Amino acid sequence: MNPFDRQTDSLPDFIDPAEVVIGPWAGSGAGGDTDDIAINDAGSRPARARSSRRPVQPDRTPRHRREPPLDRTDNDADPHEVARGIVLRQLAAAPRSRKQLADKLRERGCDDDVAQVVLDRMEDVGLIDDEAYAGTLVRSEQMKRGLARRALAQELRRKGISDDIAREQLDTINEDGERERAAALVAKKLRSMHGLDATVQTRRLAGMLARKGYSSSVSWSVIREAIADAPEHQRD
Repeated sequence: MNPFDRQTDSLPDFIDPAEVVIGPWAGSGAGGDTDDIAINDAGSRPARARSSRRPVQPDRTPRHRREPPLDRTDNDADPHEVARGIVLRQLAAAPRSRKQLADKLRERGCDDDVAQVVLDRMEDVGLIDDEAYAGTLVRSEQMKRGLARRALAQELRRKGISDDIAREQLDTINEDGERERAAALVAKKLRSMHGLDATVQTRRLAGMLARKGYSSSVSWSVIREAIADAPEHQRD
């Protein structure tokens, strides 16, 4: 039997509803055949059936590609420009000593001769200045951490500052000022040690000052005065 010979309210079995396209002419045909397809029994148009086929997506490339690192050492890169880029990025992040920058260049595989040329040039234009860096470091560590001369010397050495420059900067430290900083540290710490025995307080305060580089003579003098003046240790 021809499937079109059987008149029903539904589409023939071999027609996929998803392939039926409702055109602008639906409902306006002379014979009304299109209305039989386009309009259901309730008098409203059915929603289009979704095709199981997904549209083919064109090939897409990432809009933002990650740029290669600027300090790559390929054959086409000028080694001096590579080294210069490394140094500038290091200095943009934080102040550095010449020794720190030289170590970083060596770590990145830069030739020592190239590194020396670049670092010399940076010194000539004032971008590398170990004296200024050391002075700033000493003042900063005194203010923020209350470090004394001995601890500051260790910090300068760790940062790669030469002994001559370090000695010059450490000589600017005033002994009276160092004692005042020690007294301030002890007073602050002592406020959190209320109720402890004087012997325990003395031991803990001495350990704190020793870690910050204060000499034993300064430490014991300051601690003795602070504990003697503490209200909890005053005798009636």
